[in-house]
Amino acid sequence: MDMASRLEYYTIEDIYNLPDGQRAELIDGELYMMATPSRIHQRLVKDFTFLIESYIRRKNGDCEVYPSPFAVFLNADDKIYLEPDISVVCDKDKLTDEGCKGAPDWIIEIVSPSSRPMDYNKKLFKYRTAGVREYWIVDPMKQLIMVYNFEHDTYEEYSISDKVKAGIYEDLEIDFTRISFE
Repeated sequence: MDMASRLEYYTIEDIYNLPDGQRAELIDGELYMMATPSRIHQRLVKDFTFLIESYIRRKNGDCEVYPSPFAVFLNADDKIYLEPDISVVCDKDKLTDEGCKGAPDWIIEIVSPSSRPMDYNKKLFKYRTAGVREYWIVDPMKQLIMVYNFEHDTYEEYSISDKVKAGIYEDLEIDFTRISFE
């Protein structure tokens, strides 16, 4: 590969060679730098992780919940490296010391101003085609939750005053009125 094309095509190695503290995601050879998340973003990640983890433990479930930063090698190759805000992985064979090799079962992304195009477009397409079963986009600014259930090819939109049922579980419902968006 000559130097000109090398500058335009990145790999997992480039992710690992980033300076300490700098984070990025890789999609088809293109590097997307990640901004530091806001306090509200991090609280939402914490709250969702707690709610889902508590549910799984109560049910003695086998799935595991991983908040970001957690490496997802979406197609189990070196072309796509993502750090979803929350990844729920039910197939433990996909888990390695590096992260998840393949599609998690459920992904939740909390939209930040800088991540909006990625979460709504690129990641939506990549998650659907890679085999993610369910994808939630939680948009604090719009106060909306978009739920894509790829297994059943459905899409539903909710507000932060709704209860939202998780598609991959029969009886997990998240009451958004109990989650602070401030």
